Amino acid sequence: MARAPIGLKIKKRRKELGVTQAQLAQQLEISASYLNLIENNKRAIGGTLLQRISAELGLETGALDGESDRRLILELQELTVDPLFQKVDLTHKTAPNLVGQHPRWARALKTLYRAYLDQAQTIKALSEKLNYAPYVDEAVFRMLTNAAAIRSSSEILGQSGEIEEDEKKRFLAILSEESQKLANVAEGLSGFMDNTKFQTRSLTPSEEVDDFILEHHGYFEQLEQAAQSLFCEAGLETGASDVRIQDFLAQKFDVQVQFAPEGRKLQGGLHQCSYNQMTRILEVPTYASAHTRRYEMACLLVELALSDVISAEIKKSDLLISPAAQELAASELIDYLARALLMPYDAFLEDALRERYDVDVLSRKYTASFQLAASRLASLRRPGNEGIPFALMHTNPAGHVLKRLTLSRLPIPRHGNACPIWDIYTSFQTPGRIVRQLALFPNNEHFLFFAKAETIEHMGFSQPRVLKATMLACEAHYAEQTVYADGLDMGAERLATKVGLNCRLCSWTDCAHREEDPILSQ
Repeated sequence: MARAPIGLKIKKRRKELGVTQAQLAQQLEISASYLNLIENNKRAIGGTLLQRISAELGLETGALDGESDRRLILELQELTVDPLFQKVDLTHKTAPNLVGQHPRWARALKTLYRAYLDQAQTIKALSEKLNYAPYVDEAVFRMLTNAAAIRSSSEILGQSGEIEEDEKKRFLAILSEESQKLANVAEGLSGFMDNTKFQTRSLTPSEEVDDFILEHHGYFEQLEQAAQSLFCEAGLETGASDVRIQDFLAQKFDVQVQFAPEGRKLQGGLHQCSYNQMTRILEVPTYASAHTRRYEMACLLVELALSDVISAEIKKSDLLISPAAQELAASELIDYLARALLMPYDAFLEDALRERYDVDVLSRKYTASFQLAASRLASLRRPGNEGIPFALMHTNPAGHVLKRLTLSRLPIPRHGNACPIWDIYTSFQTPGRIVRQLALFPNNEHFLFFAKAETIEHMGFSQPRVLKATMLACEAHYAEQTVYADGLDMGAERLATKVGLNCRLCSWTDCAHREEDPILSQ
């Protein structure tokens, strides 16, 4: 697992302030030798000591222990295995030093590498298009044929002194027809070639949105405030919230909620429901559960009521470059607002603390799925009033990561599968049941994992069963605050499961699940 270059940043800041190592050690009430180990990144620090160092150096804690640095280190470490750099003496161990001492150069290197991937993919796309000879050859042949017909007709018309009106019309019709054919072929060939000019991006829209959410640590203050205002305006604190949402949709937006006819399959843009903007009818499938109906109505309500808030949040981000990413981000923010509306921040945090983060209990109280309640817990990161910092992972049985939120010490892999030993994959064996795990990483850091696989509602026996799993993870020292640590001896090393991020970034040598050689070593 990548270790952020905290020590190098401390050393650099200390020298900028003109403070000696001995002076800073004395102010921190630690030995100079221990500070030396910290500054050389040979000791991991956190908690109170990190806060004291930050205060002494006049830095925010986040500036030292940032998630962005860890993600950057991981990307640079993966870069070292590209065949392009095989003849260059690059090792994963130097990545933290580069990020710590020269962060701008590190980001520049990452940007250049992404640009290289972009160009390589664009050249590949061009080659594939140009090598598609049958279409190009046929188009050129047709253009030559049309041009020859036009030239012949033009010559006849030009050389003939007097020509019958019927013949003249016939040749003009030929000219017009062949010209149109030529224009059509040229337009088709132009469109074919234009498709090769698109910018193939190594950074996909989903990755842009991923970076956008991670930059905010999964928490959006402006959206929270907007959701709270809408909560009060709709009067959701009084009576059953699903009924109130339905009434509010009708009163403010003239939207009617109807059940779809039995057996009808809905393919709407809003998850399992279908909204017709012309008729202003939201059709809900008859098989939908109470929490699905409630969630779908909340999504539509926030989309109609808070579209300006969503647009403003997207426009002020420099990370959402492509239109596809902006559209995907809008969908994610609608989902965020719906959760905030159904599970108001202060009340939900209070209940989470009282129930010791029991997701099943919270799910029942707020009529939400495990995935929605878990996602809401992961977003409780309001400065000065936050819950346990959770990492979140949502995946399907194939291991494709559908949603993720990382911790500074636990980055969820962006590409490919995570470690197969993680209990989120075990949860697929027992859908509907929470599994838990005390995980030990190669750098001796401990985390508590707990996950649950849920069946997505389907329409009948003939329809496929769809499973998706959600996992929350927290650092082990928070575990006792949750119900999921009950009965576990958190200090027993032998009970911890040895895991990694994935095979390439894991240095355990005695793992029976290893599928690839590691690029890291202990």
